[in-house]
Amino acid sequence: MAGYEFPEPADRKRVADHDAHPEAAEESRHSCDPAFQHGVVVGFDGSTSSERALAYAIGMARRSRSGLIIVHVANRLPTTVWAGCEPPVFVDVPDHRTEVLGLELACADHLAEVPWILVERGGDICHELEEVGREYEADAIVVGSTHGLVGRIFGSVAGRLARRAQRPVVVIP
Repeated sequence: MAGYEFPEPADRKRVADHDAHPEAAEESRHSCDPAFQHGVVVGFDGSTSSERALAYAIGMARRSRSGLIIVHVANRLPTTVWAGCEPPVFVDVPDHRTEVLGLELACADHLAEVPWILVERGGDICHELEEVGREYEADAIVVGSTHGLVGRIFGSVAGRLARRAQRPVVVIP
């Protein structure tokens, strides 16, 4: 889902046979829109702290004249399915919150100031934010601070990300 779309370049080459060119297959799998290279990645889940992080990231992207990569790491609930004596099978139950967030973001007036895209990922929040940052060669990752008991017990996303990220991390209170 893209909030601000860029036209596809006419001279972009497409590789039809990935088996003949394995390096081209690897490149196309990890390719991202070049208009958002060196942009600002922001973690967003619709919470108050992520809304503050989004507002800061918008200003950061506007000042640096770069794109905004909004990342929602969806909750994927592992469900165990037992089939007689077979070992358990884990099934991902998709989180439809990304679609709702995308619609809310598309209607947001303050996002009209910068080009932006919404990226959905599933998995560990810290890993996925850093991975998107690496794919887009982001200049920074912006996240909101975690409040509450869960953050104190398991460690906040912002703290874990700041320790492991390979690029600047901005934590918004």
